[in-house]
Amino acid sequence: MERFVEDYQKRRLTERVDIMTAINILMSQGYDQDDLLGEMTKVFYVDLDAYNEVMARH
Repeated sequence: MERFVEDYQKRRLTERVDIMTAINILMSQGYDQDDLLGEMTKVFYVDLDAYNEVMARH
């Protein structure tokens, strides 16, 4: 599924619960763990510290 969003339209994804929700949605759609961040950054500005913290616990 191709997603394209202009940078000015991107929402910030900073809350850990929101990051986990995005991860769960992408994984349920068949994305590998290695592809998650790339897919998320197509749609959101992702807080990388929070993302890494969530992934360490996942």
